Amino acid sequence: MRSALRFAKSSASKARSSASEWILERFRAIERFIESHPGYQNRFTFVQIGAPSRTHIERYHRFLDEVVAEAERINARFPAGRWKPIVLLKRHHSHEEIARFYRAASLCLVTSLHDGMNLVAKEFVASREDDQGVLILSTFAGAAHELSDALLVNPYDVQQLASAILRGLEMPQEEQVARMRRMRQIVREHNIFRWAAHLLSDLTEIRIDVPERVEVP
Repeated sequence: MRSALRFAKSSASKARSSASEWILERFRAIERFIESHPGYQNRFTFVQIGAPSRTHIERYHRFLDEVVAEAERINARFPAGRWKPIVLLKRHHSHEEIARFYRAASLCLVTSLHDGMNLVAKEFVASREDDQGVLILSTFAGAAHELSDALLVNPYDVQQLASAILRGLEMPQEEQVARMRRMRQIVREHNIFRWAAHLLSDLTEIRIDVPERVEVP
């Protein structure tokens, strides 16, 4: 994957295909970005890793069809030989496979519309041993509270997301390295052991009031 993307800017994202709502918003932001900055045609490709989920349920099957149709519509808008602005990978990938995409990508988009602690953001940061790459992160993702060196965006704002993509692609290497090093330090410190310690500490502070026993003569 590195050789295929060596001479091009690239972006990656991972999601279940059942989470189509925010995938569609990402695609529209990619469309807006390419539309506003045509110089990135043939230079930028967004790779969406969409692991199929609950495809036996009709509703989710329709969602997947909608995602595929939107990717095809946007790709048809910008015909340029074999180049496509959006590449949709519709299968399950191993952790090692996904890590290769993370390491090859110039950007990683984690733009869920509503979420808790989104570990995809931390996976991307942990994979960047080269201290490069830019994380674009939804303000609604739980990880946004810790990874403040990401480019934080409102995922409902297509123009803001498109502008963040441009900023990330054109961010000086020195700034990328500084931001990524700080985020990697946070990921190292805020690990499962620290989370478990905080959880146990919180549990010890829970007070359960036991009603007084009343004896009936």
